[in-house]
Amino acid sequence: MLRRIRDWLDDRTGFLTTLAPLASHLAPDGSRWWYVFGSATLFAFLVQVVTGIALATVYVPSAGEAYASLQFISTAAPFGRLLRGMHYFGASAMVLFIGIHLVRVFLMGSYKYPRELNWLTGVALLGLTLAMGFTGQLLRWDQNAVWSTVVGAAQGARSPVIGQWVVSFILAGGTVGSATLSHFFALHVFVVPLLLAATIGLHLYLVLRHGISEPPVAGRPVDPRTYRAEYEALLERSGRPFWPDAAWRDAVFGAGAIVAIVALAAIFGAPKLGLPPDPSIVQAQPRPDWYLLWYFAVLALLPHGIEDLVILGAPLVAALVLLAVPFVSNRGERSWRRRPWAPAIVLVAATMIGVLWHAGVQARWTPDFGASPLPAQVAGVASGPALDGVAVFNARGCLFCHRIAGHGGTRGPDLTLVGDRLTRTQLTVRVLNGGYNMPAYANNISPSELDDLVAFLESRTSR
Repeated sequence: MLRRIRDWLDDRTGFLTTLAPLASHLAPDGSRWWYVFGSATLFAFLVQVVTGIALATVYVPSAGEAYASLQFISTAAPFGRLLRGMHYFGASAMVLFIGIHLVRVFLMGSYKYPRELNWLTGVALLGLTLAMGFTGQLLRWDQNAVWSTVVGAAQGARSPVIGQWVVSFILAGGTVGSATLSHFFALHVFVVPLLLAATIGLHLYLVLRHGISEPPVAGRPVDPRTYRAEYEALLERSGRPFWPDAAWRDAVFGAGAIVAIVALAAIFGAPKLGLPPDPSIVQAQPRPDWYLLWYFAVLALLPHGIEDLVILGAPLVAALVLLAVPFVSNRGERSWRRRPWAPAIVLVAATMIGVLWHAGVQARWTPDFGASPLPAQVAGVASGPALDGVAVFNARGCLFCHRIAGHGGTRGPDLTLVGDRLTRTQLTVRVLNGGYNMPAYANNISPSELDDLVAFLESRTSR
């Protein structure tokens, strides 16, 4: 009966007849486990589609109800916590797999003739994947999500000429509000996934047209005049049908990835929601998801004078370099043994991203809003202005950014011995006028508070 149903459907649609030659196309014999990450990215994308549709049936993209609907999904909806967790870890898996796939293609020279467009569509998929992550973060609609979007808009505002247009596009207006949330919901649920699906379709078509690249062999360079004939001869000599000889690895690894995503979601769930968004609360520490923490560190550690140049120029240069790769080097050796600069580039980039990611996790440049108040003992006196200055230091939030005797944040300079470095006049000017990344307190502190605070800071000496 099943066979008759299959034959009936194939006779009416031609579906199986069309797919069979595609599934049985020949693949090089050496395409083994390093080749599974492209398919794994597709598996992760399918997880995102399924879980995203499920979440969208309950999520309310309204500024007044989005946060409550997410709380309901996370705590009360059937399988809600699991689905949110799968969506979060599925996004992480997709970024991880497409990154590994890009590195594998680069190291093996698989972007060379005739697969230049395969590489370009892969770069487009990387950009769209990151766009999915950025647009999805705001949908959490908590303090971190809202302020992260504000930070992104502030970066876009630095663009010459089109800065205001970029801000208007990101925020769907001048400020973050209901229009912004609806805008990001449409981008995240409809626009970007459709672009991803279309680009994935084009990428797969190009893979079928040009074939899976064979493992590189040192001393066998790519020559556009002879490559196609050599590739066809290789397939006739040792090629294997993609299904099932090669596809079983993709299926096993993809199934394992899905199991890992489900397990992580069941054990850890999705990230906890922060406080509901409140523009009157400026004590926020916006930070992106883990795969962009390294870029978060770059922006935080930049010298003040070159911020605009790096914020605007670095992404553009990175995109142009990636897009230029197959045109600068589309022939010649593919083996990394004959291209030592290729693994060197990967090693330097991985080290840089790893170091910056670690710095992003620590984020020592962010205010520590949970810092414990300075104890009265740090004043070193039982009464007087210096002791009152400790209370001012705590009340005015100075301890969020400055550390004294092991207490407080690390964003600003350590003030344990600030009395050795600055005079009373210099301390007064700095408090009143502020400085880079430090607010001015001229209109927010009374004369008596200023005197007490300066007296306390002046007493912080090694003498």
